[in-house]
Amino acid sequence: MADFGATDLDAFAKGVRAELEAMYPAELRDPKVKTDPEAVWGGRAFEGSDDPQSVWMRRMAAKGWTTPTWPKEYGGGGLSAAEARVLEREMAAGKYRPPVLAFGIWMLGPVLLEYATEEQKQIHLRRIVNGEVRWCQGYSEPGAGSDLASLATKCEDKGDHWLINGSKIWTSYADKADWCFCLVRTDTSKKHEGISFVLIDMASPGVETRPIPLISGESPFCETFFTDVKIPKENLVGRVNGGWEIAKRLLQYERQNISAGFGEGGSAGGASGDLASIARQYGADGDVDLRRRITENKMNFAALRHTIARSAAESRAGNGPSAATSIIKYAAAEFAKERSELMIEALGHQGLGWEGESFQTPEIVATRGWLRTKANSIEGGTSEVNLNVIAKRVLGLPDPK
Repeated sequence: MADFGATDLDAFAKGVRAELEAMYPAELRDPKVKTDPEAVWGGRAFEGSDDPQSVWMRRMAAKGWTTPTWPKEYGGGGLSAAEARVLEREMAAGKYRPPVLAFGIWMLGPVLLEYATEEQKQIHLRRIVNGEVRWCQGYSEPGAGSDLASLATKCEDKGDHWLINGSKIWTSYADKADWCFCLVRTDTSKKHEGISFVLIDMASPGVETRPIPLISGESPFCETFFTDVKIPKENLVGRVNGGWEIAKRLLQYERQNISAGFGEGGSAGGASGDLASIARQYGADGDVDLRRRITENKMNFAALRHTIARSAAESRAGNGPSAATSIIKYAAAEFAKERSELMIEALGHQGLGWEGESFQTPEIVATRGWLRTKANSIEGGTSEVNLNVIAKRVLGLPDPK
């Protein structure tokens, strides 16, 4: 297959179109073919898998198109921002599935590119690009949620290794992850300046995970426990006690990614279908106030998507995401919760379905999705914390006295 780097974007798009068509497994076009829903996350569990989704991931990874703008020396595609946008548009136009979904791509990879040693980049970035390792995020703790800098998970220098003891909570997919990027306390005499950023193999002795059931019926979040876990010295990213800077940078990428689901081509803003059509289908379109609120929500999402597009362009022109991602994260979470509530209202009593023959699958999905959105204003930084970031870092307002 050819390696496209043409400056002529029309020619580049034509080549990308042909490449995608050639690489895409035919089974993924067939709605009757069932794939493992976990395959899209990659990781050790799918090493050598012949699941069509895994095949698709490996083919895209071989091109570097799982991370199209990352440097080629780390396995990325080496595409320009303009070329990457062409690839994204062709993916959307051809209705191709994402080759891989990964915290390693969205959050860890970008900070490794900024802060990691050359050896760390060579080891970890390639594994992320290839979907070989599934990552989770070890940030929040039972006593350190919104006040993340109060974290207490202890990391001691034992000469030839680090020794970690403590626990994390709300660790998304920790029970399925291969590795964890984690904030630990390396100096108990300081708060922000006593935190370090380390990488932990979840197969290490002393690591335990416990899923936390949610009101939506899912258990994506976990408790994670570290008991005398030994990790190599080279698993420290950046300098000792310099983890807070990395942590903040990673959170900007996380919030950017969460909000991206509501942007151009994103599904989060419209995952429940067209609200107006559903209101008509269920006889709720006679409610004038409901029609007004549905229209207002749709307008808000349109404005949000334009803001996300503008922010993405500014990010590409600068040095990555800024504190302004907190604005988008806050707005996206609030609009998504409002949209789900409008959906339930439009469905009427059919919006109360949990299971059973009295409810259609889309109705059950809407009900559980509504419950799931309650976490939108918590995960990736609570709405309250994001408002504080906006006030301080974006608007430059003084601290209240």
